[in-house]
Order: sequence, then C-alpha cells, then structure tokens
Amino acid sequence: MMWFWQVTPHLRFKKSSFSLIRNLESRTLVSCIFLGFEIARSPAGIFLNQSKYTLELLEDAGLLAAKPFVIPFNPTAKLFVDDGPVLDDPSLYRRLIGKLIYLTNSQSGISFVVQHLSQYVFNPRVPHYQAATQILRCLKFVLAKVLLFSTTSKLQLFGFADSDWARCPDTRKSIKGYCVMLWSSLLSWKSKKQHTVSRSSIEAEYRALAAVTCELQWLSFLFQDLLVHFDKPASIFCDNKSSIYLAYNCNAC
Repeated sequence: MMWFWQVTPHLRFKKSSFSLIRNLESRTLVSCIFLGFEIARSPAGIFLNQSKYTLELLEDAGLLAAKPFVIPFNPTAKLFVDDGPVLDDPSLYRRLIGKLIYLTNSQSGISFVVQHLSQYVFNPRVPHYQAATQILRCLKFVLAKVLLFSTTSKLQLFGFADSDWARCPDTRKSIKGYCVMLWSSLLSWKSKKQHTVSRSSIEAEYRALAAVTCELQWLSFLFQDLLVHFDKPASIFCDNKSSIYLAYNCNAC
C-alpha cells in the first residue's frame, strides 16, 4: 500500500505537467533571444526580429526621442567619396555601419542603403553619417515589423531580381538586388555592387538574374540535404523584358 501511495502522485504530476505543456504550446508564444535575435514560435509559425538590438542601437546614437522617417534613404540623393567635410571621429561611423550590417539579417528594407554607405568606411564624411542616422530614424518607424516563417507556406521557391544601372556615381557600377521567398515567407535577400561595369541596363539586369539563380540553386541543395523536396521548380521574376528574352536565348549569345 505504501508503494502505491508513492507512485500515484508521481503519475498524476506527470499527467498534469504534460497537459500544461500542451496548453502552453497551443495558446502562448515560446520565445528566446539568441545573438540579438528575438525568436518566437506559435502555431502560426516562427517569428524573428531584432527589436531589442535596434532599441539599443538607437539609444547608443541618442535617437530614441528623434522623429521617425518612413524611408531609410532619399532615392534621388547621390553620395560621393569626397562629399562634405571629414568626420572628426571616423570610428563612430564605422561602428554604426558595422551594427547596421548585422541588422540587415532581419531588416531587408535597409539592405540597399547600408551596402551603399559601407563603401565610405575608409574615409567617412559628414553627409555619409547624416544618411546613416536617417536609417536609424527609419528603423524607429518599422520597429514592430517582424519576419514570419509561416507554417502554412507551400513548398515552392520564388526569386525576384532587380538592378540599378550605373547607380554608383564614383565607379559607374550597377547595384544588383534580389530576394528569395518560400511561398509567402521571405528566406534570403541581398543588395551588392556588381564587380564590373555594365554597358547597358540589360546586362545589369541579366547579372542580377544570374545572382538570384545561384541563390536558388544553393537553397535547393540545402533543402535536399534536409530531406525536403519541392513538387515544382523555382520561379524567377524580373521587370526587364530584354533580359528575360536574353535568358531564354542564352545559348544563341
């Protein structure tokens, strides 16, 4: 009888613990913080953001009370290497750009301007730092936005590519950019200056298509290693008809 009394509370405790865990998993978010990333899991999917890291960045820059901006950079503005006076403390700009580069892991909207400003870390000037502070004010506007990896996403990859022909005023090189989505979930993105000068916008767009194709191929191999197979091939979208025709007839070039 004594043995039965010792075992019964243990079994009841285990049953109540399991039911409590199931209720928590179905009703609340299971969250954690890892290397500045806030990760939360729910039946809807996995949520990822860096809001705590962003708030610390705003506090270090003294912009917690600043007015937020809607866009991170003026699309009509052009920055040059020798534009404006030199900063008194270049390390301030370099640290800020380094933190913003790490923030692009969850904020795809600032990828273009961050890669643009990272070109001036060797000799930063006052207009470069002012443009960087505008990114911080924009981050205050989009602080609540998160990445969602939905549980209802279908197994199909989509790639979107674009380029800005001769965007760099100093080298006349183009900027390529792309993003890859797993149905409605954003997986990867990139914005980078092309290595060579493109003679036409068609060539710049075609190089962007080649870059997103390599990314899709790498992701396909990664999913194969994880034993995830796609029923349909990946789709690539581009807004330049000439580069699309060139991709269809690449063997004739």
